[in-house]
Amino acid sequence: MGNRLSKIYTCTGDAGETGLGDGSRVAKDDDRVEAYGTVDEANSAIGMVLSYQIDNTVIVNCLTDVQHDLFDVGAELCIPGHQVITAEYVSRLERQLDKFNDELPPLKEFILPGGNPQAAACHLARTICRRAERRVQTLSRDAEINPESLRYLNRLSDLLFVIARVLARTGGGEEVLWHSDRVRGAETATE
Repeated sequence: MGNRLSKIYTCTGDAGETGLGDGSRVAKDDDRVEAYGTVDEANSAIGMVLSYQIDNTVIVNCLTDVQHDLFDVGAELCIPGHQVITAEYVSRLERQLDKFNDELPPLKEFILPGGNPQAAACHLARTICRRAERRVQTLSRDAEINPESLRYLNRLSDLLFVIARVLARTGGGEEVLWHSDRVRGAETATE
């Protein structure tokens, strides 16, 4: 394979437009650019999760595969009519999600994003993934989108939630639970 980018700046976007993978040009804030840009942001956030020391090779391999998948999702969005994501991508996420979730205690409370830096970074990646899903949904109102890509992003945010739960427990850590009565309890205690 030759060089894909021999020059990083091209000056072709200086007027507020960018090129899609099919050669067409659109505004930089076009719904399509917003969608694949947010997918790229989610991918970068997963890269941040992986930058931490994670001793679970299954999680590391899973998230690395997800990063490759997100490039496929981005390619689909950048090239109108292009499809890569299949139902098998979604099924793979579901199998991984079930495996990680089976090892966790049932949820009885909402969880606050945190627990440790790895888990907090994974929660941030999850919320960015949810935003990517919303941006792709917005795009789907005016453009034909592969429904498997939307399903993939939906499952991925669920998977990131479960992985964050696993990561919060590493090194003897624990999840931070939301206490809905915290404020009311504090007011009662001061009365």
